[in-house]
Amino acid sequence: MLGFLLDLDGTLYHGDAPIPHAPQFIQWLRQQGYPHLYVTNNSSRTADEVVAHLKKTGIDASPDEVLTSSQASALYMQEHNAAGNKVYAIGENGLYQALRATGFELVQDGVRADFVVQGIDREFNYGKLAAAVHHIRSGAAYVVTNPDHLLPWNNELRPGAGSIAAAIERASEAEPVIIGKPSPIIMNYAIERLGLPREQVWVVGDNLQTDIKGGIAAGCRTALVLTGLASRATLQAQLERTGVRPELVCGHLMELADALSQA
Repeated sequence: MLGFLLDLDGTLYHGDAPIPHAPQFIQWLRQQGYPHLYVTNNSSRTADEVVAHLKKTGIDASPDEVLTSSQASALYMQEHNAAGNKVYAIGENGLYQALRATGFELVQDGVRADFVVQGIDREFNYGKLAAAVHHIRSGAAYVVTNPDHLLPWNNELRPGAGSIAAAIERASEAEPVIIGKPSPIIMNYAIERLGLPREQVWVVGDNLQTDIKGGIAAGCRTALVLTGLASRATLQAQLERTGVRPELVCGHLMELADALSQA
C-alpha cells in the first residue's frame, strides 16, 4: 500500500487557477485506494478553507485530508505546553482557529505569553514586531509555522512567513522552532496520520527546498513535479544550487501516476 503527502500551491493549483492533470491524479489515488493528505505550509487558511479552495479548482477533498502548518504548530505546542497555554499569535484566521481548537488562549500585548507563534500576517507591523520581541525576550517559547521567505501567488512571488520570522529572530536574538516543511515536525505528524511505514509514503511537490528536502529528511520517497517553482528550464540549476535529489522528476502529476503504475 502506498500513501501520498501532497503539496498544494504549485502542485495542485496556481493561486486560484487549477494545474492541468491535478484533478485526474486525485481521482486516480481514490480509484487505487491510496490514502493521501494535503500538507501545506500555508498557515492562513483553516482546513475547511483549504477544502473550499481545492473544490474551486476541481478537486474534491475533506477537512480530515488536510494538514496545515498552523494545525501542526498547535499540535506541537500542545505537546510542549508545560509552561502554560497563553499565546501571542501573529498570523491570520487559519492560525487563530487552530490554536483555539487545541485549547490555547490568545492574548494581546500586555498580557504575559507562554508562547509566541508566528505565521503569515499580511497586516504585520512594527507594533506586532515589538510585542513579539518583548514576549520572547521575557521567556516565551518562539514557534514559526513555516520558513518560506517567499510564497507563490498567481505567478508572482510575495513575502512569506519566513520573511517576518527573519525580523523577529534578528531582534529577539532567539532561534524559533520551525514546524512547516522541510521540518520533520510537520512531516512526522502527517506520516503518523496516514498510518503507513514512511518508506511506503511518497512526498509530492514542486519545491526542492521544502517538499522534497522535507520528504527525504523524513525517510519518505519523493517526487518533484515541474508545475511550480521548478520547471524544465530551471530544474538543473535548482538541483545544483540546492543539492537536493528527488527519486522521481515528472512533468505533471499524471506522469507520476503512470510511472507508479508501471513500477
